[in-house]
Amino acid sequence: MTSDWKSDPRLQSMDPRKIRLLEEFAGQIAKTEKTNLLNAILSLNQKAAAQGLRFDDQETSLIVSVLTASMGPSEKKKVETLRLLSKKLAGRR
Repeated sequence: MTSDWKSDPRLQSMDPRKIRLLEEFAGQIAKTEKTNLLNAILSLNQKAAAQGLRFDDQETSLIVSVLTASMGPSEKKKVETLRLLSKKLAGRR
């Protein structure tokens, strides 16, 4: 993944702390095996919560859109499935 996503104008209004967390996350997932992506997403949610940050549904959809822009349809579908599963698991807490 390239860092092109950081220049997406839709992110300009997002809290800079969230952007920094996303930059860290992007670096982390670049090194993460695909089988461990769910754990990486859950870890991001926990880290954000520990910092008092919460991504609303609109921000989450935007983030997924930006980070998956260069992916093929099947990869995008996998990411979306992981996002929905992560959301369901986080809701159980």
